[in-house]
Amino acid sequence: MFALTVTQTDPDDPLKGLTLGEHPEPDAPEGWTTVTVRAAALNHHDLWTLKGVGISQDRLPIVLGCDAAGVDEDGNEVIVHSVIGTPVDGDETLDPARSLLSEKYDGTFAEKVAVPRRNLVPKPAAITFEEAACLPTAWLTAYRMIFDKAGLEPGSTILVQGAGGGVATALIALGRAGGFRVWATSRSQDKRERALALGADRVFETGARLPERVDAVMETVGEATWKHSLSSLRPGGRIVTCGATSGMVAPTQLAQVYFLQKSIIGSTMGTREQLARLAVFLEQTGVRPVIDRVLPLAEAEEGFAAMHRGEVFGKVVFTI
Repeated sequence: MFALTVTQTDPDDPLKGLTLGEHPEPDAPEGWTTVTVRAAALNHHDLWTLKGVGISQDRLPIVLGCDAAGVDEDGNEVIVHSVIGTPVDGDETLDPARSLLSEKYDGTFAEKVAVPRRNLVPKPAAITFEEAACLPTAWLTAYRMIFDKAGLEPGSTILVQGAGGGVATALIALGRAGGFRVWATSRSQDKRERALALGADRVFETGARLPERVDAVMETVGEATWKHSLSSLRPGGRIVTCGATSGMVAPTQLAQVYFLQKSIIGSTMGTREQLARLAVFLEQTGVRPVIDRVLPLAEAEEGFAAMHRGEVFGKVVFTI
């Protein structure tokens, strides 16, 4: 089958390891099944893999890609949940041995992908394959951050750092639809304007002083925005962090945390049940993922290069 694999890793030139061509079709062990992929979405996870983060060299070559929507062996239109693990108290993200597709098992940038049967979620007919492919990582992560980890009621104010990325755009759209007041930051004036069009109530330059402190900060940027996130949070508020695209080590003024009783909450992906609810949420509200561009898988390098340069707003989707 035709697939996109990583054959080598390089932290300085990650795109050097992208390889397009023939790859063995997946085997489905007991309890697993195969899905014919119609669309798959690009994530920063794929770029990190090409840099050598989170992947051992003995697993190369491996098919990249976490997200997909397609058709199962019975002809059903499905969304693929990419967390491979055994639920702990109903939550597979708490399994210490969990992985995402493309870490231990071949991913979704291929004509077919093998996954556990329980990882299939029905795709609502109102959502296209391209839109559905955006949900399993970025949109599921955002859904859990807002509606689970943040612990807020509608009407609360959230700050989304780094408007433009897949998770950030999902946070803006979901927050607006969920009844939150959404503020967003970006270094780019164009991205700030697009965030307003997407549903943000107010936008600010990165690091700008806010008119008031917020109830929660949604963090995907990390080191570059961490100090601003902490100082922008009201006493008793929460920072919910799911990633650190600008750097993993961020100094924290601990007095701000304990004296003002601020909380720092980690959030990773979401459960299969949350993905199913997210699909229904989109179906009921009419909210749809922001798609930066749709490319055939054979032209995937263009999408990777745009993400590497930071020139995307929303999701990059590949069609197979």
